[in-house]
Amino acid sequence: MSATYAKDQTIGAFVHNINAQRQADEFASLLQQDFHFAKAINEVDKVRQFVGSPESILGSDRTKHGEIAEQVEVGIRNARSYLQGGEQMATFEGVGRLAPEDYLLNGIEVQSKFYNGINNTLGKGVVGHLDKYPDFTSNDGFYHIPKDQYDVINKILKGENVENLNAKTISAIKNNVAEIEKRTGQDFYEVVKPGVSEYAEIQQGTVHGTLDSHQQDLDQQNQQMKEDIIRDHRPSLAEGIKATSIAAAVGGGLSLGIGLYKHHKEGKNVFKGDLSAEDWKELGLDTAKGAAIGGVTGASVYALTNYASLSAPFAAAVVSASKGVASLYNDYHKGEITLDDFTSMGLMICAESSIVGLATAAGQMLIPVPVLGAVIGSLAGQMMVNLMGVDSGETVAALNKKMGAFTVDLDAKYQYVVEQILTEYGKLGDLTVAAFDFDLNVSLLTRSIELARAYGIEEDKILKDIDDVDDYFLS
Repeated sequence: MSATYAKDQTIGAFVHNINAQRQADEFASLLQQDFHFAKAINEVDKVRQFVGSPESILGSDRTKHGEIAEQVEVGIRNARSYLQGGEQMATFEGVGRLAPEDYLLNGIEVQSKFYNGINNTLGKGVVGHLDKYPDFTSNDGFYHIPKDQYDVINKILKGENVENLNAKTISAIKNNVAEIEKRTGQDFYEVVKPGVSEYAEIQQGTVHGTLDSHQQDLDQQNQQMKEDIIRDHRPSLAEGIKATSIAAAVGGGLSLGIGLYKHHKEGKNVFKGDLSAEDWKELGLDTAKGAAIGGVTGASVYALTNYASLSAPFAAAVVSASKGVASLYNDYHKGEITLDDFTSMGLMICAESSIVGLATAAGQMLIPVPVLGAVIGSLAGQMMVNLMGVDSGETVAALNKKMGAFTVDLDAKYQYVVEQILTEYGKLGDLTVAAFDFDLNVSLLTRSIELARAYGIEEDKILKDIDDVDDYFLS
C-alpha cells in the first residue's frame, strides 16, 4: 500500500470516527427524548386514572371539578417539565387533602380556586380563603384560577375593552382585585396566577377531551423536539472544518514521520543532530504540503460520506485514486510518460481503491478466487474511466482493451459472476462520476470549490485560490 493511500485511509478513519460519534450522539439523544416522552405521558395517565373514578373525588357533581382542576394542574405541569428533560415541578406529597394549600409548585404552596364566574372565583374563592387563612401568601403562597378568567381580569386591569361584561360586573372585579391586594399587601399579579386549564375544560363531562388535547400537544412537541435533535446532528460546516483540521494535522504528521523515516534509512539520526538545515527545510515543506493536501482530502471525504452516502473507507479510496489519476494524466499530457505507462500505473493506483469499493459494493458476497483478479482489474478500470470523465477516446480504448483481457480466458459461469459484481459496483460508480468529474480533478482546489457550492456552502467561506488556502492553514 502506498504512503499516499495510507494517509488517505487514515484520514478516512478519522472522518468515520467523527461521523460515527455524531450518529451515536443523535441516537442517544433520541433515546433520551423517548424516555422523557414516556415519563410525560405517564403523568397524563395518572390524571386519567383519577378522573376515571369520580366516586373517589371530593364534593358533589357540581363541585368535583375543583379537585379535578388540581389533578390536571399537577399532572400537566409535570408532564411538560418531563418532556423538556426537567424535574418534577408540582406535587401533592406532604399536602393534606384538606390543608390550606392544594399542592406545591416548585416547593411553594398553591391554592386552586375554580368557580363559575370571575367574581365568584375572586370573592368566594380567593378572598374567602384569605378570610380563613390570612397569612397564606406571607411565605410566597399564591392562587391558581382558570386561565380564561385570568385573561379577562388582565384585560380589565390594563383598561382594554371586554365584551359581554357590563359596567357593574367590571367594577365588582376591580373591587375584588383591590381587596385581595389590601388583604395581602402584595400586587395582584404576585398573588393570583393563571392555571393551565380554562374553567370549562376541567368539568367531568369535558376533562377526558382536555386530557386528549394535552396529550396531543405533548406528542406534537415531542415530534418537533426529535426533529430538532435530528437537525442538530446533521453534518455541518463547523464539523466539516473540524474534519478538515484533523485531516490537515494527520496529513502533516504522517508526512513528517515518513520524511524522518526516509532520513533514518539513509543513516541519519535525527536525535543526534545528523540532519542539516536543508534537510529540516525539506521536512518542513513536505509537512506543510502534507497538511494542505490532508485538509483538502479530509474535506472531500467528509462531504462524500455525508452528502453522497459513501462509506468513509470508499470515500477515502476514491479521493486517493482521483489524486493519483489526476497527477498521472498531467504527466501523460506533458509527454513525461507513455499511454501504456499511464494506463498501467493508473490501473495499479485504482486497484487499491477498487478493492475497498469492492468490499463496499459486494458486502458479504462470496467471490470465487479464479475471478478475484479479473474483478479487481475491471473495477480499477471502471474507476479510472470514471475519474477521467470526457476524454479523446484513446485512453478509454486502451483501458477497455486491458479490461477485456482480464476476462477473456474465464469460463462462462465466471464471466457471469464478474458481470453481476460489476453491476453492483456500477451503482457506486455513478456516484464517483457525479463527485469526481475529471475536469475538476485536474485541480483539487477547483474541484473542492465546485463541491462546496453544490453543497450550499456560503461563498465567503469557500477557499478559492492558493492564497486563501495559505491564509486558512496558517491563521
